[in-house]
Amino acid sequence: MRLRTTALAGTLVLLTGCGAADMTKQASPFANAQGAKTVTLSVQSWVGAQANVAVAQYLLEHELGYRVDTVQVDEVPAWDALSQGRVDAILEDWGHPDQEQRYVEDKRTIVNGGGLGVTGHIGWFVPTYFAKAHPDVTDWKNLNKYADRLRTPESGGKGQLLDGSPSYVTNDKALVTNLNLNYQVVFAGSEAAQITQIQQFAKAKKPFLTYWYTPQWLFERVPMTEVRLPAYAEGCDADPAKVDCAYPVTPLQKYLNADFARGGGKAAELLKNFEWTTEDQNQVSLMIAEQKLSPQEAARRWVDSHGPVWRAWLP
Repeated sequence: MRLRTTALAGTLVLLTGCGAADMTKQASPFANAQGAKTVTLSVQSWVGAQANVAVAQYLLEHELGYRVDTVQVDEVPAWDALSQGRVDAILEDWGHPDQEQRYVEDKRTIVNGGGLGVTGHIGWFVPTYFAKAHPDVTDWKNLNKYADRLRTPESGGKGQLLDGSPSYVTNDKALVTNLNLNYQVVFAGSEAAQITQIQQFAKAKKPFLTYWYTPQWLFERVPMTEVRLPAYAEGCDADPAKVDCAYPVTPLQKYLNADFARGGGKAAELLKNFEWTTEDQNQVSLMIAEQKLSPQEAARRWVDSHGPVWRAWLP
C-alpha cells in the first residue's frame, strides 16, 4: 500500500550487510557518488512499495551493472532525504502536495519521475461476507447501526475502525468526529499487523471495519467491500481537522533527486521508464507477503516471466 504518511519525525535506516546506520546523522555513501555506478532507493514499509523497489533493484544490478542500496524511511522524511541527495528516488508516492510545492516547485531539488502506472485509493472496507448479509452497512450513514457488532476490547465501548501504522496519512479520526460516528480508531501498528488482524477476523467470519487501500494483494485472499463515504471534492480535505469526505483516487507517482535525474545516466532513465500495472505489482507482492520469498527472489521470478514489459524500460 500504499500509503501516504503524516509528517512525523522519522528515522532513516540504511540497510547494509553490516547493520543499520542512522541516516539522520549521515548520508548514504552510495547516493550521488560521482563517477560511480551506484543508486540509492527509498523503500517504504508496505509491500507494494517493496515490490517496486525489488524489481527496479534487480534490473539495475543485473541488466545495467549498478550497485543498488535501499533506505527504509517514512514517506515525508523520505522527501527530505531525496532533496538532500541522501536517496536518489522514491518509486511510489501517494500524493504530498506540501512537499511537492516545497521541493519540486520552489526549491527545484526534486523532479517528478513520471507515473508508476498504478492508481491508489484509500477507503473504509468491511468484509464482503458481512456486506452481503447487511447491504446497508456499505453506506456510512448506517455505520452507527452496526457499532455494537463492530466493537472490540480495544475500542472502548464503541465500534472499532482498524487503522495500520500511526505514521500513515489518515483522516480517520477527523472523519469519525465530523460524521458523528460512534467509532474509535484503533491502530494495529503496521501493515503486517493490520493484515494479521484482518485475516484473524476473516477466519472466524467476524465483522470488521478497516482503513485499507488499493492496490493490495490481500483483497485476493480476503474479499472486502468499500463503505461509501461522502463524495470527495477538490479541497474537501484541505483542513485536516474539518475533513468530512472520502479519500481521493491517486495516480501513484515516482520522484527523483534533481541532480540524479540530470546526471544519473541509464539508471535514471530506467527509473523514469519504470511503469507497470496493478496486476504486476500484486504478483510480486503476493510472492513476498504470502509465499514468503525474499524481495530479490520475487523480483527474479517476475523478471524471468515478463521480459517484454521490463525490456521496454531499458535505456
